[in-house]
Amino acid sequence: MHALITGGTGFIGHALILELLATGWRLTVLTRSPEAATQSLPAAVRCVSELDRIQSPVDAVVNLAGESLAAGRWNARRKRAFFDSRVMLTKALVEWMGRQATPPSVLISGSAVGYYGAQGNTPLDEAADPVDEYQHRLCRDWEAAAQRAQGLGSRVVRLRIGVVLDQHGGALQAMLPPFRWGLGGWLGHGRQWMSWIHRKDLVALIQLALSDPQFNGAVNAVAPTPVTNRHFSKALGAALHRPVVFPVPAFALKLMVGEMAHLLLTGQRVVPVAASKAGFDYEFDTVEAAFADIFG
Repeated sequence: MHALITGGTGFIGHALILELLATGWRLTVLTRSPEAATQSLPAAVRCVSELDRIQSPVDAVVNLAGESLAAGRWNARRKRAFFDSRVMLTKALVEWMGRQATPPSVLISGSAVGYYGAQGNTPLDEAADPVDEYQHRLCRDWEAAAQRAQGLGSRVVRLRIGVVLDQHGGALQAMLPPFRWGLGGWLGHGRQWMSWIHRKDLVALIQLALSDPQFNGAVNAVAPTPVTNRHFSKALGAALHRPVVFPVPAFALKLMVGEMAHLLLTGQRVVPVAASKAGFDYEFDTVEAAFADIFG
């Protein structure tokens, strides 16, 4: 079986590649820098910078590319990069799929729980109506670009991914320094919900979605127990044996990161109904268990 991966050098993609290789997949990674990617990925992975250099046939596409929303203050230039690296790339992928004699049988395409917008304490399954705000519109357009592959006869899985936890990257990489110094705290009032998933569980979920036709359409890629930001922060402090006493005031966060503060001060209480119905077995179903694995 041959899979095309985008975002293969990233925090999620790299871990996925190691697991897929171990189970016998042949892998091609689409990347802007094949030379650099070759240095960081196993030798068995073929790296290309252009879709037309991919050797057919391809059985599956896993689309995880997208410029980080947390890499700096948002402005018009960065929002254009968010859009191009998600929506425009996904459109190009689907167009390439349509040019193949036999299109890939499945497209697993990343999205985010931001699809739902800020909805307070409301539990949100895959059928929940979204709130119209920037995050939702970006995810909506991203998912719509992927869903066009259904017209090619491909099964399309739209993964609405929560905060992915592991030590060497993702959200924790930015959080850890102040928490290790005993200066970490919850954000604002701390009552906003965080829908999270351990990276190991996310990789396992993607692997199952590749082979199991029960996965079709929107899938909330989150653990079954979302927590408030205050709960999350206290659990992280406990795992690091550091005190967590004071919050980061909302006004200070807005001064530091601008518009992105809305993402951090609001949240979604997302529940993984589709994954649970498909029988996915979470290895880490509480944030305390996840932190014990990461820092144990």
